[in-house]
Amino acid sequence: MSQKQGAVKTRRGFKEFIRKMVVSLKRSPQTIPLISLAVAFLVYSLNLSSISHTTSVLLSANMGQCEFVAMLFSILAFVVFLRAFPKRQKVNKIMIVLLFLFLILLVFADFVYITRINAALTRTDRPFVIVDPTPENPAGENLFIRTAKNVVSVHIIFIALCAVLVATLPFYGKLIKKINTSIDVEGNMDMGEIDISGEE
Repeated sequence: MSQKQGAVKTRRGFKEFIRKMVVSLKRSPQTIPLISLAVAFLVYSLNLSSISHTTSVLLSANMGQCEFVAMLFSILAFVVFLRAFPKRQKVNKIMIVLLFLFLILLVFADFVYITRINAALTRTDRPFVIVDPTPENPAGENLFIRTAKNVVSVHIIFIALCAVLVATLPFYGKLIKKINTSIDVEGNMDMGEIDISGEE
């Protein structure tokens, strides 16, 4: 196989991958907000150690409860999301309302958590100071607090994005379904009419 043929085959394979992905989205456009919800959960859970360490060090009011709510309702949101969009059935409106309630609770818990971090960093009485790494102090100090704050901020963004994507799903879902994913067979338009009269 020549290099040119290999490039053509690779390009066709990529196009086929994109086509199959679009076909899948046409059947289940709710996959888009589900991905946003999954990313939010992964970002939060994979950095749970920094968040837990921040909670134990700052010891501000309701931080532990906010962390618990974030983990609990992140998992429950997945369950509710899947029940809100059952396969080959109509959307469950009750589950949609419950999903939005969970998302609002998640954003509220994250907002309270960030507020507690900011209060601990800016208070006049012995504020926590985040020290960046230096040659003299390569480990820095309290860097996990900054990590926790950034993680919770990103969590809010993806949760809010999920809510927006669910709310606008009827609109962009129709646009996705209009995308042409049919396969054009090369040469099928050049085939002339076949004469079978001589075969009798």
